[in-house]
Amino acid sequence: MNWGFLFGLLLPLLPVVSFSQEPVFKEYGTLFRIGDQPEWAAKDLSDGHWKSDLTYVADGEVFWSRTKIDILKAPGSLRPYGLRLEVYAEYEVFWDGVLIGKNGNPGQEADLPAEGELWTTFSIPIHLTNEGEHVMAMRLSNYYFPDHVGIYDLKIDNYNDLVTQRLIQNSYMHVFAGAFLVASIYFLFLFLGNKKEYPMLIFSISCFLFFGLTMTHFVRTTLPIHYSLHVIRLEVITSLMFGISFLIPLYLSIQFPYPKRKFFLGIYTGILVYFFITKQHFFDFTILSMVICLWVFALGIAVFGIYKKAKGAVLVLLTLFLCLFIGYSVSFNVSLFTGFSLILLNMMYLLSLRIKEQRLAYENSLVQSTRLRLELLKKNIRPHFLMNTLTSLIDWIEEAPKKGVLFIEALAKEFDLLNQIENQTLIPIEQEIALCRAHLDIMGYRKEICYVWEEEGIDPGQKIPPGILHTLLENGITHSMPLEGNRIQFKLIFESTKAYKCYTFLTFASPIPQDANTRKEGTGLRYIKARLTESYQGQWELTSGQVNHGWKSTIKIMPRR
Repeated sequence: MNWGFLFGLLLPLLPVVSFSQEPVFKEYGTLFRIGDQPEWAAKDLSDGHWKSDLTYVADGEVFWSRTKIDILKAPGSLRPYGLRLEVYAEYEVFWDGVLIGKNGNPGQEADLPAEGELWTTFSIPIHLTNEGEHVMAMRLSNYYFPDHVGIYDLKIDNYNDLVTQRLIQNSYMHVFAGAFLVASIYFLFLFLGNKKEYPMLIFSISCFLFFGLTMTHFVRTTLPIHYSLHVIRLEVITSLMFGISFLIPLYLSIQFPYPKRKFFLGIYTGILVYFFITKQHFFDFTILSMVICLWVFALGIAVFGIYKKAKGAVLVLLTLFLCLFIGYSVSFNVSLFTGFSLILLNMMYLLSLRIKEQRLAYENSLVQSTRLRLELLKKNIRPHFLMNTLTSLIDWIEEAPKKGVLFIEALAKEFDLLNQIENQTLIPIEQEIALCRAHLDIMGYRKEICYVWEEEGIDPGQKIPPGILHTLLENGITHSMPLEGNRIQFKLIFESTKAYKCYTFLTFASPIPQDANTRKEGTGLRYIKARLTESYQGQWELTSGQVNHGWKSTIKIMPRR
């Protein structure tokens, strides 16, 4: 690997770095209400009775959503902010009660042709984007997808940047996709020149399917798409994924033959068909399942190839683990395209090894050939210009991480709760427990550990300083390893006597060895002590220490004298 190759890998990351900047807004939870009242767009409307979610809106009925947004930095002169949305609906957008955009005809979808786009960008007037709290209200109807209620993507930034950034991103991805199209055509012609080389045909088709997958995924800027057509787009993506997920293990099976190959390939194909047919309406789940099946099956083939000391098997194994690392590091979309790019390049490398072996065998058989003839043969068989072009373009994917819907909801809930309690001295115990549960949802999604919350004897009428149980929970997560079954359990016990009120917080896990003094003097315990002192002066006791099952923390609150 030379410096030119490394530069080719790093060059596509430059646009990502150039677009990275501090966020200019903070989004809170979205509230919903079925009905249609113009005054619901007002900034100061009391929405305490609105619902935090809607699962279904029948017959294209109009409903409203309200999202509180903090502008962290006012826009510069002549550089208004823009609002980019992805919503499965036709809608009108109001910012602080002012209509700033319309996308389709909400409430009239059954009577009028489909209008509007799935991805839209609106300009926000500068005088409405001063620092502080704002409200984005939307009047919506989702006649075609009554069970898709919510805002799936929201971003606020400089309007020109929002418009041009996606165009630039798509231009990179079109070049990226075009490279695989060229590879597909090239290796198709190579196969037509030698029709016994089926790996070339499989690689050619795989490159073409990946080209189609890239173009279909990033078609949103090239072609306007109404949300009613989004299912067709997802079906196309799922079909392309099915083809790629089948062809890659088939290719590896040819490169690294193993016993009972047809039998295992048949089982693998059956699993893919099962997910493709039975889970066809759960697109994200289907795609993720096929990717996991592909990774596991390819890993088994690579391990067997290493056992048989096949050339290139070690590189394939390392690439698969690299794809796994990338999958845990960035968003699924970025990891999907990056992973497939690396795997396809591995396939091309294996193909080049195969071509090299054939070339060497052919050269050895031509002992009477001249050096010039051999060099000409080498030039014709090994596509150096194509390989150099592909290696300089394999990572032209702009990083744009997006959390899953469940994670976003849990994160928004925790931020909302933290925003509600941050300025309070005492809060209801149920609100503190809700904060802990939301945090466990987030950490479970991130670390893929089963966190269990239990409580005993809780009195809903009790109040405690905000964040103290949340802090104990964070310490339990940070300083603990999961038990058997990848499980960590937390239990909160409350007991009340005439002499004191006691909260016992238990962590059932394997503690990480750590110096006791460091743990006692940690930031978390100092915060808890400060909060307890603020609310109860000196009428409290805090003990925290390691026990057989993990960790135990006890907070005793004595009545004021």
